[in-house]
Amino acid sequence: MLPRNPDWPDWVETETTYDDDGYHEAVMQRYQELCEHVADPDHMQIEVAKILDKEFCDEHIGKIRMDGMLDLPNVAPPMNPSTIYITVVDKDRNVCSFINSIAHSFGSAIVSNKTGVLFQNRAGGFRIQPGHPNCIAGGKRPLHTIMPSLVTRGGRSVMPFAVMGGQYQPVGQTHVLTNILDYGCDVQEAIDMPRGLHYEGQYQLEDSVPADIVEGLKKLGHKTTSVVGPLGGAQAIWIDWDKGTLTGGSDPRKDGCALGY
Repeated sequence: MLPRNPDWPDWVETETTYDDDGYHEAVMQRYQELCEHVADPDHMQIEVAKILDKEFCDEHIGKIRMDGMLDLPNVAPPMNPSTIYITVVDKDRNVCSFINSIAHSFGSAIVSNKTGVLFQNRAGGFRIQPGHPNCIAGGKRPLHTIMPSLVTRGGRSVMPFAVMGGQYQPVGQTHVLTNILDYGCDVQEAIDMPRGLHYEGQYQLEDSVPADIVEGLKKLGHKTTSVVGPLGGAQAIWIDWDKGTLTGGSDPRKDGCALGY
């Protein structure tokens, strides 16, 4: 357990409390919603505004119990692991947050004979269930996890960042933000913190997750497993407008680095 940061920034509007089980249950619910509704915006059967509505969120938060698991279907979206991310902030505080992915290691395994660029196989993110909003079809965009992000405050950029790693990406984005906004971590600390991901009916935990947390999750009924490889990778730059400084963070879980010049 981490203590909640008492110095919550005044620009964070929604308060949360940290609990390993509650966080996990929230992730399970959101993935259920994602798999049922999210697709090419031209084919979605639910409005984004409704998913983000406070009443909608409160309804699902109210279902979370601290003494046991929610009875939810096993949701396992396709895993697309090969993603890269780069972020740059220049001396004038212009910001670039860029992410790219061909999905699997060699994408579609087809290379352009003009450029040598590998074509992606993001169509693997489609479903084949007739009538599903994300069902494969010509001229249609598949669900994907590409999430270059930019945190702003008062109309100014505060932190360009992203997390790579297949279906861990949306969970990882939240992990990093929670570590910074709730617990006062700097960008490197936020990236380094232990991670977990519910996938294919199991709560995959990195070895750095404390043993007492793992045991507590098991007692509540969670099926935990030690993840073979690290979960995702992240890069971020924190812009401190008051001090005039930039602080970069790079994930030790994969190749990459933070450079200043």
